[in-house]
Amino acid sequence: MEQKMGTLDEAKTEETTPVNRRPVIEVQDLSFAYPAYEGEVARDVLHDVNLTVQEGEFIALLGHNGSGKSTLARLLNAQLLPRKGSIRILGMDTADEQYLWEIRAHCGMVFQNPDNQMVASIVEEDVAFGPENLGIPNPELRHRVDRALELVDMTQYKRREPYKLSGGQKQRVAIAGVLAMLPECIILDEPTAMLDPVGRREIIDTILRLNREAHKTILLITHNMEEAVAADRIVVLDEGRIALEGRPREIFRDVETMRRLELDVPQVTEVAHVLNRRGYDLPDDVLTIPELVAAIEGVAAGLPNETVQDMATSDANPGEGERGVSQDGAHAVMAPDETGAQDMVFREMSFYYGYGTKNPVKALDRINLTIHEHEYIGLIGHTGSGKSTLVQHMNGLNIPQEGTLTVGDITTTAPKADLRRLRQQVGLVFQYPEDQLFEETIYKDIAFGPKNLKLSDEEIDERVRWAMASVGLDYETKKDKSPFEISGGQKRRVAIAGVLALRPRYLVLDEPTAGLDPQGRNEILATIRRLYEENPELTIVLVTHSMEDIAEQANRILVVDAGRVVMDGTPHEIFHRRAELEDMGLSVPQVTALMQDLKEDGLPVEDTAITVDEAVDALDRYLAKYAGEDA
Repeated sequence: MEQKMGTLDEAKTEETTPVNRRPVIEVQDLSFAYPAYEGEVARDVLHDVNLTVQEGEFIALLGHNGSGKSTLARLLNAQLLPRKGSIRILGMDTADEQYLWEIRAHCGMVFQNPDNQMVASIVEEDVAFGPENLGIPNPELRHRVDRALELVDMTQYKRREPYKLSGGQKQRVAIAGVLAMLPECIILDEPTAMLDPVGRREIIDTILRLNREAHKTILLITHNMEEAVAADRIVVLDEGRIALEGRPREIFRDVETMRRLELDVPQVTEVAHVLNRRGYDLPDDVLTIPELVAAIEGVAAGLPNETVQDMATSDANPGEGERGVSQDGAHAVMAPDETGAQDMVFREMSFYYGYGTKNPVKALDRINLTIHEHEYIGLIGHTGSGKSTLVQHMNGLNIPQEGTLTVGDITTTAPKADLRRLRQQVGLVFQYPEDQLFEETIYKDIAFGPKNLKLSDEEIDERVRWAMASVGLDYETKKDKSPFEISGGQKRRVAIAGVLALRPRYLVLDEPTAGLDPQGRNEILATIRRLYEENPELTIVLVTHSMEDIAEQANRILVVDAGRVVMDGTPHEIFHRRAELEDMGLSVPQVTALMQDLKEDGLPVEDTAITVDEAVDALDRYLAKYAGEDA
């Protein structure tokens, strides 16, 4: 679905920078440093930044974690003040206290987690909160709330409780709350990081509509390169300085520089880049699927209309008769006799929130599933599908109200079930695992679990050393550091190490890469993969909204919808069912959509690719054969 984001594939392919418009944001020679810890010297996190944003521009702000993006956003919203230089919002100096509230009203901020922005029990009351605090009289307040909800297409939900909304709907309410203050500029700090593909599409559609139809100035901070494609201009921060600035085509065509800056490019851009290096004459500034489809068809234009033999491999219609993929799309189950001694087995398991009350909500519905020892499971589903509820059963945080869950020799519903031992065997790493950190040193944080097992000091030390080595943290240089002084990616490694120190048989990770830059994401995923490959008794369960990550990592995918496991198969099997996934609010990797669109256009290509490498190889074979060359 990501390729259908209208949105993104129809994004501003002829970018234009607004001219003869007033500047909304003017940043001159800006430097900023946070207060130093005792005994340390304060260091600038932003250095001599100069940036002007014109009225009606859509700017995408990119950069690795720690590059200064969020700090800059907070400075623009006058939450922080410059150490050096100046920031003017519509001509008002952020350092001048008399303009503080006016600046915040005219330069509104939307944050990453929509749940942290909800302040009222009814949607329209939540949207009214900001302008009401500005003293807007009731008739004008009513008009602003209605107009804001209309702009984000949420009018029909105005009397709904926010907790009953999806993630994407909550984020649109948060945007409406900013719009009700009539801002000239909206700053969005990774607003889609926690959303499923549908929620992400909703937010990007909303942003584009606000920019193009309501003429709002947009500053979007994102780690998703496909979202940045829609911008008029991209600004890349690196170590607190502006490293690159230009239109999306200018920025993304330089693939090697983006990688050097610890960033990425859209998958289709990378495919074109690699094929160009193999000698095919493709544009080096491809940004969307339709552009690359047209470019590939252009390469083939005029060549003999040969039929490529043997291109439809046995994977063209995968899943028939394969394990776990039902032919009618219903959820499939493993046969009971396929289980082993250390398997995780769900049998007719259901779970209700508010169980025993008048109006219970069924979150999981008759789950029948077996996860085998040393599988790498990818768990996907839209927001609210039941993924997190399911994984919270795996280590006994939730207990089934109907049916059973057995892990090894522990059945969680049994009287006096040993849940303490279960939690040693099933390590759960939550979304934003750095929130699990609390000790004063990395060593103490990782050692916390083993200490509670009453192990000897020698055994604790051995486990801490092993866990740190397993996640790529140097013991000698890191053990005495505070876990709050290291980068976001390293914090996640510490959190994972704290779970690994318990020596679990299952490592369950709920969105462990959310909010990380491309390099941090790749490092965490590589760490998880290495742990899996080096420990033959370890089973991985990875929950994520990134179809690209699942395609690269998992050996088996489970798709959850409405509290049921509705698909179960290999990544190639699952991602070949694109229409069904899209109907459930999910998507396929961008390269999978590319190959399937080419096939639908009549090109005899293999359409089963789920990674960039597979897509490049398939296109190389097609283009070489089509040109009459050796494959």
